[in-house]
Amino acid sequence: MIVDMPSTTISKIGKRLQELREAGGVVALGRVLTLIVETDLENLEAAVNAANGASKLHPSRIIVLAKDQGKGGKDRLDAEIRVGGDAGASEVVILKALGNAASNPESLVTGLMLPDAPVVAWWPSECSGNPSSTALGEIASRRITDASSQPDPMAFLQQLATNYSPGDGDMSWTRITLWRSQLAALFDSHKQHKVQKVTVYGALSSPSAHLLAAWLGQSLNAKTDVTEALDGKTVQGIAGVVISFDSGELSVLRSGQVALISQPDAPDSSVLLPQRSDMDCLVEDMRYLGEDSVYGKVLSGTLGS
Repeated sequence: MIVDMPSTTISKIGKRLQELREAGGVVALGRVLTLIVETDLENLEAAVNAANGASKLHPSRIIVLAKDQGKGGKDRLDAEIRVGGDAGASEVVILKALGNAASNPESLVTGLMLPDAPVVAWWPSECSGNPSSTALGEIASRRITDASSQPDPMAFLQQLATNYSPGDGDMSWTRITLWRSQLAALFDSHKQHKVQKVTVYGALSSPSAHLLAAWLGQSLNAKTDVTEALDGKTVQGIAGVVISFDSGELSVLRSGQVALISQPDAPDSSVLLPQRSDMDCLVEDMRYLGEDSVYGKVLSGTLGS
């Protein structure tokens, strides 16, 4: 069910939510957190779809705030409430704040949050490089940004490093979870060998490639490089990792969704290593509501130095 509420107020939205709850059963039952999504009108539906998908594992009240503070428009708050099949395993409140109605985002969401429940804030599009200092970041215990969606991803990553606060997270880090798991398992069988050099083949503008290189450098105590040339071609995203030992090389090179693994004294093998969607990353980020100490160490200790 979708309920449109043009030119409305937060109190009217809360009252309508209560009416829907009473009419259709306790739809808030089992909700474990409030997910606040701040985005723009252009990326609104993509963000809602990812949040709905994540809600299947993390039932939530999803509050999506899309702001348009452009001049010339009328100050207005439009809302849309989605429940039932249109809201996944959650209830969704979409707030479209126009003009001065968008000037105080905290006041727009606090009256709609679930009581006594953790708050997660997610910015899927352009946002501040100091999320904990923003109006929504101050009320959230978990703050999720996406460096890859910023105008200058690497400059944004440096801002995150400078301003890191426990509870911060970025999807560029979550996107390399499968890489880190696979490499950790492979390296475990070669830990008796001395690492001489690590090369990450990835786009120089990819925050994920640089975070993976930073993590490998810290984990293996080795020099790491990021290069975007592999077999004479410029790669996109992350295409592979080569770890040079004193006894040979361990390489994981991805083509499409499959990676070829080559290592000393073992036959080549293949493993599924797909690119992760925003929904996949959001599911993982919502699973841990506290500090991601490994991310904080990699970001602050390496990129922030």
